[in-house]
Amino acid sequence: MPEARHEKKALTICQPYAELIACGDKPIENRRWPTSYRGPLLIHAGKSREWMDPDDEREYVFGAFVASADLVACLLIGQAWPSRWRHLQSHEHANGPWCWILENIQRLPSPIPYRGAQGLWNVPIDAEASR
Repeated sequence: MPEARHEKKALTICQPYAELIACGDKPIENRRWPTSYRGPLLIHAGKSREWMDPDDEREYVFGAFVASADLVACLLIGQAWPSRWRHLQSHEHANGPWCWILENIQRLPSPIPYRGAQGLWNVPIDAEASR
């Protein structure tokens, strides 16, 4: 019988937003689409520099996993949010239309270079363990 493939979910996010999540300043990721997935999520810093400020002199990681988090809710802007997350409705990063709520955010000890993908994607567990 073939061995079961173990995977984790990942989400590629452009810089500087992946860094804002990794440092705990952005507990919300905005998407145009909802997800029913709840659970562990690897945060992947994409290679795009589209959202970068040309005057920003900080060094960012591109093309690597930078953090892990738990995706705990997916809430629509303009609708009533459960009391547990209501305080996030006015957060500067709650832009929607769908707000993916992240908890237990942890920066990885060091970035793990890895090719990203669009949407919510699967990563073999051994990719994370290779750090």
